[in-house]
Amino acid sequence: MKTIRIKPIFQAVLLIVALVVAFPVSAKNKAQINFNETVYDFGQISLKKGKVSHEFTFTNSGDKNLVITDARADCGCTRPEYSDAPVASGKSGTIKVTFGPAAKGHFTKKVTITTNGNPRKVRLLIKGEVVE
Repeated sequence: MKTIRIKPIFQAVLLIVALVVAFPVSAKNKAQINFNETVYDFGQISLKKGKVSHEFTFTNSGDKNLVITDARADCGCTRPEYSDAPVASGKSGTIKVTFGPAAKGHFTKKVTITTNGNPRKVRLLIKGEVVE
């Protein structure tokens, strides 16, 4: 007759339960960026009047300080501006995106935000139509 060893099975189950319980707790202990909006439509803008800007507002809903480590536009006509100062838990910040029109027509431009939090990357979009 075979005997079943319960101790190794019990230890394995206990280890799995501990990992499942510990993982969500560690995931919560970080910064969390939440934007009020991730797309902004300028509508029609004048080529003659030049640059237009919009500020995207975000909140750190995580437990740790949020730091924006990078903001990159997909072209030279779009420029993001942000503070490199940490944003405390529960506080808000802004990213200003400026677009300089060079020709008439519809446009959609992307800005990729990189943070130390969750999610690591967020994509912002600006769009509109350049008219005379």
